[in-house]
Amino acid sequence: MTMELEVFTVDAFTNLPFKGNPAAIIPLLSELDDETYQEISAEMNLSETAFITRLSPSDDFTTGSRFRLRWFTPTNEVNLCGHATLASAAVLFQCKKNVNATVVFETKSGDLSVSQCGERTVMDFPLNAPTRQDPDEFKDIVKAAVGHLPVQDVYLSPSTKKLLIRLADTCDRSALTGLKVDPAALLSNEKSGKVKGVIITMKGAPGSQPEYDFYSRFFSPWNGIPEDPVTGRTGPDIWDIHTRNQETAFHT
Repeated sequence: MTMELEVFTVDAFTNLPFKGNPAAIIPLLSELDDETYQEISAEMNLSETAFITRLSPSDDFTTGSRFRLRWFTPTNEVNLCGHATLASAAVLFQCKKNVNATVVFETKSGDLSVSQCGERTVMDFPLNAPTRQDPDEFKDIVKAAVGHLPVQDVYLSPSTKKLLIRLADTCDRSALTGLKVDPAALLSNEKSGKVKGVIITMKGAPGSQPEYDFYSRFFSPWNGIPEDPVTGRTGPDIWDIHTRNQETAFHT
């Protein structure tokens, strides 16, 4: 069969085209099958493609306040994605002219609300608290990620399977930006099944311009994402939206 999809490419956390963290956002009148979702997401080839669907035939994207939201990487579905949720809200508020102050997305991580507050957008997300780990328990994957750089802390969020590696405060920012992380090495050095993503972070430099609280990079080859552009912030409520209609053929 052949269908026409409206596809928005949203660069979150930037005011410039082709910067920030991109997501493909696809509003749908009704659900598709999982295989089709995955095929579309593989073709989009972004860290996440988000599908917004109506909960009832009487809803529309302008007046509705609750929608279903699912996120797919090029290889699999994920339970939660922040930048693609923000991008989905941007499409509803800016492109579909949604009239509600708050929209709620029903997701695999529960209800996620996104509200317009003046010039800002506020997301209410679940807290997946990490716990401090003994670095020796993850020494192989830590070494694969950061080599011989000094590490200050290692945390794990069991619910999201994200491992956070904090570099020592003595490290310069160039230590993080210059890292060449081999996704295959991450995969081969994680055999516990506890880790599906690695965040490498460090404290920001006080007094630097622009000033940031921290810097981070994110790697998730387990989800087909060698390195995600990561979510950051360069100003209030900024994104760049590109839109196109895409006619996609699926053979059944």
